[in-house]
Amino acid sequence: MRAGGHGDVVRQVVAETGVLTGKTRRALDSTVFDDAVATQDTITQLIAGVRRVARDVPGAAVVIAARCTGHDYTLTGKPRIAWDDAEARAQLIDTLVSDAHRLLGHLPEQELDPRAAEAVALLALVAGQDVEPADGSDGTDGRWQVARKVAPDRVISTVDPEARHAHKTRERRQDGYKAHVKVEPDTGIITGCALTPAAGPQHSDAAVGIELLAEEPDPVAVLADSAYGTGELLAAVTEGGHTAIIKPWPLRPAVDGGFTLDEFTVDEAAGMVTCPNGLTARITRTRTAIFGARCRDCPLRARCTSSPRGRKLALHPHDALQRAHRARAQDPEFQAAYRRHRPMVERSISWLVAGRNRRLRFRGTSRNDLWLHHRAAALNLRRLLALGLIRSGGTWTLAPA
Repeated sequence: MRAGGHGDVVRQVVAETGVLTGKTRRALDSTVFDDAVATQDTITQLIAGVRRVARDVPGAAVVIAARCTGHDYTLTGKPRIAWDDAEARAQLIDTLVSDAHRLLGHLPEQELDPRAAEAVALLALVAGQDVEPADGSDGTDGRWQVARKVAPDRVISTVDPEARHAHKTRERRQDGYKAHVKVEPDTGIITGCALTPAAGPQHSDAAVGIELLAEEPDPVAVLADSAYGTGELLAAVTEGGHTAIIKPWPLRPAVDGGFTLDEFTVDEAAGMVTCPNGLTARITRTRTAIFGARCRDCPLRARCTSSPRGRKLALHPHDALQRAHRARAQDPEFQAAYRRHRPMVERSISWLVAGRNRRLRFRGTSRNDLWLHHRAAALNLRRLLALGLIRSGGTWTLAPA
């Protein structure tokens, strides 16, 4: 862990006690924390963005007064319109986005300090992330509407621009940040953690898991759910000499009840893929195997593809590693170890968020990451006390059970 201060002291105590000696398992998991500010809708963000540019950018207030007519930006709060009228809301979005574009296009040319540059960049982002050209418009005529799809890395607040939407399940969405933890499952000691924005591929469970495992000086058995079963993480586990006890990503057939990827034989050395009917296709430089016309008269076609162009496979760069891992996951010993040890990380997650700690106290990633490390250090100290922490002979140790 990278806490510094109290975190370093607790880490030294953990090392002195030897509580982790011989403990060669590490469980990875994550949880979403609510951000410290309210999520803002598109209209609120646009108005707040223009007001911030007016405050932070020299000369912007003059441009707003002269060219931005969709709203009185000197007033706080939302405009007074018939909010239950869809046409009125659409018209307001149109005028606010047009105002933002006019403001950005007519700001005086000048060298901006970091605060002013951030204000301009944030307004440009907000004015583009939630809107699209209106129906029948290509955007050049200045007509805009709320986009039908949410931007994948959408800014949800101009107060805390680093907070993001997160989906832990298809039905459940939270706004905020994600805490990633690495836990020794028998003791509940948190051996590593990181806090990131809740969305973005660089902040995925597997991507951060790779970073947490890089801190391990010796090989360990890595326990995690399927969110960590990417080819990249499995490769990192292998390169680090670790053992993956990770639930594999589920395979979905192209046709319900049909053949999965594992029913195709991949020969990396020969650069060929063989289908369940014995037909072959060459692996291209983009790692694609196209069976095409060879599927036309295949008696197994109905179980393989519904495409009139035949079956096409896209192979992951670590396909061989993923195949071997899926096969090993069928071993009863693998499954028993996963069921026994992996759920213990959820206990540490529950301790982490207990006592109304699901909502963060601060704005921005760095401050909340520091809070997370201090929280983890405090929990580790509490766990040591529960395990019998005492001071004896000038060193920290655990009292015999």
